[in-house]
Amino acid sequence: MNGRSTIFEELEQVFAGVTFVPQATRDDIPTLWVAQNHAHETLRYLKTQAARPYLMLYDLTAIDERFRSQREDRPPGDFTVVYHLLSFERNQDIRLKVPLAGEYPSLPTVTDLWPAANWYEREVWDMFGISFIGHPHLQRILMPPTWLGHPLRKEHPARATEMTHFRLPEEKQEIEQKALRFRPEEWGLKRSG
Repeated sequence: MNGRSTIFEELEQVFAGVTFVPQATRDDIPTLWVAQNHAHETLRYLKTQAARPYLMLYDLTAIDERFRSQREDRPPGDFTVVYHLLSFERNQDIRLKVPLAGEYPSLPTVTDLWPAANWYEREVWDMFGISFIGHPHLQRILMPPTWLGHPLRKEHPARATEMTHFRLPEEKQEIEQKALRFRPEEWGLKRSG
């Protein structure tokens, strides 16, 4: 029995009644789809309760699935959030995929499990507009604070031919510079002296 089937069987035993849908992948990383309402408890189990736990959140990203034409063996959803975990004791990765429906979906934050999820979740929100409920500071991380929209969504203009010419008049430049100033209070810090 390989590690792939072992972790799948372990999850199915622990979460009786929860449907996990395996997905074959080219990289052979064990990959499972799990419903949105079971994602956090599954991730908590993998991090804190599994024998030989998955202690490292290796990556967290998202995919805009709304215009995907090939959807065989995939649960329906408008977006997918992907969690890539690593177990040092097992010497094994696992990938959990969570399908999300709706124009601006949300998931509970996993910063309570992996503090490193903080920036990953901010990036996913910034790029895709997917919110993470309970996140301590869900603010833009890559785009300027004045940016409108989420650039990795399919409807966001992606080519110069879809946008007007960029202009930065002096008054707009002042607004942009002011928006970039660091405000310690927004980070829970106090100003000194």
